Amino acid sequence: MRPATRGADIGEPYPRGHGRASRACASLSGLEPATYPGDSVNSRGFDTPDMMQRTFALLALTLGLVHTATAADPPAPGTTLDASNVAQYATFIDETLVRLIRDGDFTIEVTAGESIPPHPAFAAATERYRGQASLPAEPGVLLDYVAGRPFPAPPAHDDPRAGDKLAWNLRYAYAGDAGLVKPFFWQYRNMKTGNIERELSFAAMSLRFRHRVVMEPLPELPNNPSQIFNGLYLQVLDPSDIRNTQVLIHRLEDDTRQEQGWLYLGTQRRVRRLPTGQNTDAFLGSDIMIEDFLGYNGRLMDMTWRYVETREVLLPFYRHNEIALSERKAPPGDFRFVAFGGRGGCFPNVKWQFRQAYLLEAIPKWDQHPLSKRLYYIDAETYAPAYGRLYDRNGKLWKFALAAYSHPDHHLDENRGSHVPVLDAVTMIDLQAEHCTTLQARTEVNTEAARAADFAVQALRKKGR
Repeated sequence: MRPATRGADIGEPYPRGHGRASRACASLSGLEPATYPGDSVNSRGFDTPDMMQRTFALLALTLGLVHTATAADPPAPGTTLDASNVAQYATFIDETLVRLIRDGDFTIEVTAGESIPPHPAFAAATERYRGQASLPAEPGVLLDYVAGRPFPAPPAHDDPRAGDKLAWNLRYAYAGDAGLVKPFFWQYRNMKTGNIERELSFAAMSLRFRHRVVMEPLPELPNNPSQIFNGLYLQVLDPSDIRNTQVLIHRLEDDTRQEQGWLYLGTQRRVRRLPTGQNTDAFLGSDIMIEDFLGYNGRLMDMTWRYVETREVLLPFYRHNEIALSERKAPPGDFRFVAFGGRGGCFPNVKWQFRQAYLLEAIPKWDQHPLSKRLYYIDAETYAPAYGRLYDRNGKLWKFALAAYSHPDHHLDENRGSHVPVLDAVTMIDLQAEHCTTLQARTEVNTEAARAADFAVQALRKKGR
């Protein structure tokens, strides 16, 4: 069984070579020759019980008797992964998910795979400029990039810059030229009790200033002296004690420059510059850092990027209009949000597809960073970051992040034909503290509601009045 999606090299099938045969070989990687010159052997011809086991395994493999060494087939659509069968399908999900399901924290319902092909304009730009972008030795620098996917070929283990190329592809992945998320809700949850400690409602906008491929003007907005690549705006709607708190972030084209950020405090009615270090602080007391926004909201040069492997795994992709939704609605229309369940209400109740993912590791370059490592599972077709592990300074697993995506043609009418996986729900789980922050979102892609004027510092003061 193979995914019904297409791979990172736009228009080409997913790269193969990571199937059951390779996994079977990996499972027998402990096999070695029976003896070496100088080895001591016992009277039965084996130096240790372990060598005896390896020799029997080798013999069984030779005779075709090791049928159980191969991994199970992927779970068929309609299968529910729970504590009773998760071990059978452990190959197809992350090890943290295996543990959570085994412990009864949540379950995974499998649905049929479905392609979300790149927007024709994005695919055309990728082909037009294929092979043009390049990486010099200097970190954080991308030369001659114009539009589309900078490095469309699948990553290769023999490429020492494969991790950097994946990171740049992630940065410039097509998520629309503009976006509106209004409203969306954050809930702070005690995972042990299920109690909702606090709920916040927000409105957010994003706007791509450069490398636009769909919305006019193309390829960039005029009057952009700071060379902003992408703007992100966030406004708190409720509760009253922090209402009108706003965050504005300018991600700059030049990755060697620090991104620019501002915070408007509604209670003080003043704007202040966000120091760089605050990107890694808990945002509004949640389990989320500003650096966590959109998967990774920092400079690429601040991380050491490593391509780990390509895997065929289950990812939270589905049709929004065909899942059981919450009773919470949002105008206009009759939009219903994704429901949450599982332990503490920390897990989105969505369906999962068998898809191909790139595993990408990011290690911070400065010692004061609260993390020692991030590990991302990135959907190979869309470059949407689906889930990942975050490790604390001591190298211990700290958090697990998960983002759920709807097919755009089975979501809001406004999103049909956008070719953008629509972000529906997010959870950030603090596994050490047994706490989570969940997000329910109503997302519109390529909306005219996001305008350049909304991303000016002066707009913060105006909206805060």
